[in-house]
Amino acid sequence: MRLRDAGIPIGVLPTGRNNAITDVPGVKVGHATVIRGDRIRTGVTAILPHAGNLFQRKVPGAVHVGNAFGKLIGSTQVNELGEIETPILLTATLNAFRVADAVVDYMLSLPGNENVRSINPLVGETNDGALNDIRARAVGHDEVFRAIQSAKDGTVEEGSVGAGTGTIAFGWKGGIGTSSRQAGAHVVGVLVQSNFGGRLTINGVGMEGLNEAADNDGSIMIVVATDAPCTPRNLQRLAARTMLGLGRTGAAGSNGSGDYAIAFGTGNSVPALSNEGMSPLFAAVIEATEEAILNSLTQAAAITGNGRTVRALPVGKVLERLRK
Repeated sequence: MRLRDAGIPIGVLPTGRNNAITDVPGVKVGHATVIRGDRIRTGVTAILPHAGNLFQRKVPGAVHVGNAFGKLIGSTQVNELGEIETPILLTATLNAFRVADAVVDYMLSLPGNENVRSINPLVGETNDGALNDIRARAVGHDEVFRAIQSAKDGTVEEGSVGAGTGTIAFGWKGGIGTSSRQAGAHVVGVLVQSNFGGRLTINGVGMEGLNEAADNDGSIMIVVATDAPCTPRNLQRLAARTMLGLGRTGAAGSNGSGDYAIAFGTGNSVPALSNEGMSPLFAAVIEATEEAILNSLTQAAAITGNGRTVRALPVGKVLERLRK
């Protein structure tokens, strides 16, 4: 269960209806999970800022780099132009290049894009090679199309699904997690692909003794959505605040950790929020990032793959410690 469902709220701000990134109007999420034999445990997750043709109706966006040990395809053009023109896809490290190629195929196939000669796919990754035969590169065209075309609003499946199928966080099974916060008249939603290390901390309480040989290495991809009217510069500032939420969970930020945040806006950015008007969104994204990471852990099922088993976080023991 989510900790919030067990009476343990994270932060003080109110959540959106589903406590998910899809609480931002228009945003949809889809997964394709690939489990084959004893060695393939991977997948892809698609985040759609809106259901239309993103190349024809781009959204303002920005990328923040916490630590650049990763392959975030398309990030430089996003920061140069302040626009996102494709769905955002998350997957495993060696799948990223096949996924980017499939995203280009998908965008070129859309009505209205017949004369398009340049597409900037935005694809992030973390390394699921401990539980998955990552060299098999098991995600491609079919899985990408399935994830995008199955994307929906409302509740979001979390845990060991899609891009989170083979990931590990704090020594436990990680995965996909999401959360949202109300920021005055606006909503901020976050989705994460957790695959990193450190000393798990929940509401300031350390979980020492529950962790078994947690690896401090790994990565996280964070996607932020808001319906607030933000310029790309202020979306960059919003993305940067996710690192404060990441830190609250006890992340180590190691040399080998690729820590990235992608932020986009769905609302009309004219007139845009003032700099001062961003402060409530900053507070919201910190809390939503923290809870999304915790949801990715508490919602994840144990996985055996590639000759290894990674257990699920023992939520009962966590609740006992928090209540004490």
